[in-house]
Amino acid sequence: MNIALIGYGKMGKTIEALGMNQGHHFPLIIDEENPGDFNAGNLKNIDVAIEFTAPGAAPQNIIKCIDQGVPVVSGTTGWNDRLNEIETYCRKKNGTLFYASNFSIGVNILFAMNRKLARIMNRFPAYQVTMEETHHIHKLDAPSGTAISLAEQIISETDHLGRWELSGSEEEADGSNNTTDSLKIEAIREGEVKGIHQVKYESDVDYISLDHHAKSRDAFAAGVLLAVQFIDNKKGVLGMNDLLKL
Repeated sequence: MNIALIGYGKMGKTIEALGMNQGHHFPLIIDEENPGDFNAGNLKNIDVAIEFTAPGAAPQNIIKCIDQGVPVVSGTTGWNDRLNEIETYCRKKNGTLFYASNFSIGVNILFAMNRKLARIMNRFPAYQVTMEETHHIHKLDAPSGTAISLAEQIISETDHLGRWELSGSEEEADGSNNTTDSLKIEAIREGEVKGIHQVKYESDVDYISLDHHAKSRDAFAAGVLLAVQFIDNKKGVLGMNDLLKL
């Protein structure tokens, strides 16, 4: 397939290397050095665009591709406040958007287990749930999109939780939102950590935890390329649940 890479950081380079090994071509690569090349003419012969940029840029990048009839696979996180708007726009334009906060197959198995465990633990209020995620120092958003997805799953299955809260935030420090209906997420940024997520249920006598540790970016890149093939000849808004049938 002819693939446009919108964003050419470490993730984009990993996708390119793995994709070329699979026989894909990357005739259009956009980064901060050549934004002018992201235009209708250059998108004309593109089969699909892969979008990994920044939260502020992602929505407009996706709209631009949809307007040109180019399916988009996006893994940029940190723009959830506009996700419903962009999904609505995609459907209105009869476009194709595959969005995931995390493309790792392992993480998506974790999502399935997380929801099931949350449903069980809702019956056992002696266990308090907390979350922790660790990523490299270059990651712009905190908490991670994956952590937010995990938190929203837990909240939807837990009667006494209504929101999530970033541990160490100003709101938590002054106590303005430090309530029992809040799920605490600790976000750690250190070194070149690819990604660690933990959900922990702790009582006075024991604890239960779910963990996922990413060893390399290849896990994410492989999932992205599976999504690229999956959306061929499909329309609408799709995600990892559609791909993996979990």
